[in-house]
Amino acid sequence: MNRTQLKRSSILRMALSGSETMDPDGHEETFLFRAVRIAAVVVLYWFVSITMVFLNNYLLDNRDLDAPLFVTFYQCVVTVWLCWLMQLLSRLCPGLIDFPSVKFDVKTSREVLPLSVVFISMITFNNLCLKYVGVAFYTVGRSLSTVFNVLLSYVILKQTTSFQALLCCGVILGGFWLGVDQEGIAGSLSWSGVFFGVLASAFVSLNAIYTKKVMPAVDGNIWKLSYYNNINACVLFLPLILVFGELGRLASFSNLSDLGFWGMMTLGGVFGFAIGYVTGLQIKYTSPLTHNVSGTAKACAQTVIAVVYNSSSKSLLWWTSNMMVLCGSSAYTWVKSLEMKKTPYKVPLDSAKEKLLPGEKGNMGV
Repeated sequence: MNRTQLKRSSILRMALSGSETMDPDGHEETFLFRAVRIAAVVVLYWFVSITMVFLNNYLLDNRDLDAPLFVTFYQCVVTVWLCWLMQLLSRLCPGLIDFPSVKFDVKTSREVLPLSVVFISMITFNNLCLKYVGVAFYTVGRSLSTVFNVLLSYVILKQTTSFQALLCCGVILGGFWLGVDQEGIAGSLSWSGVFFGVLASAFVSLNAIYTKKVMPAVDGNIWKLSYYNNINACVLFLPLILVFGELGRLASFSNLSDLGFWGMMTLGGVFGFAIGYVTGLQIKYTSPLTHNVSGTAKACAQTVIAVVYNSSSKSLLWWTSNMMVLCGSSAYTWVKSLEMKKTPYKVPLDSAKEKLLPGEKGNMGV
């Protein structure tokens, strides 16, 4: 047996039974176990994220009920209810479920309120974009969040961006405009959807910036932030539902007493809550960079599934626009990760506290 074969056999033996790392509890973990766990987490993230997008599209595309604000409001209510349920389960099963104990505090709610205004704008415009453009064009329609990250970081935080990162933004912008052009040629362009997509992208970036400012008010815990954010959102949505006349549409909706309708609405809220959990899992067991790459690949798969499901025929330039957006976003993530490695890392005050994704892709909703 030659030297190469010995190396291969030792690598295989190490992969199947070796232990190179240890989990947080001090137990040894094999390479095979870690690989299977990472694959399972990534598959779970893809399933939850893609299902959530298609489910929201189904709910928002209901021709009998034109009430996108109410749909979003109900999902916020479900999220608050799930936060209460998770708190209860964490007290009953502390070894199995770890969830922070949160008691409503008016002062904290008031401190989170500016972020909540941005938050409801983000999820509302996001859902409106999905309603008007559909799943296939959704990736392109909502692609400018990275560009707005750069722009708003400079305007608000006075942070400059490298030339390489700006080039990546240029590719994303080119893909966006090409996609809009191709949708127009195909006759399926919705300017309302494009407008809401641009607004959603802007508020995604604002949400990331304001989240950083508000995190100290909730002790740096993302679940506490989600709890207060969604409680505030429930209150803020009520006058909007009245002003935009959705209460009358609800009253005249024929399936208002249908359990199937409320089941789908509740399921949409559950998946909206679950995306925050699986996003955290994917970052925990891989890395922020891998999470962003996985998200980009997921968006590509999501687009293909939507086109196949709708039996659509798209031009080569339409697909090129999608690839420009996805490649530009991936390249931007890679450039920023290289830049982060060059800067000294600051250890957080409490490493046990949850953090948002450093890449600032605030898609708790996507």
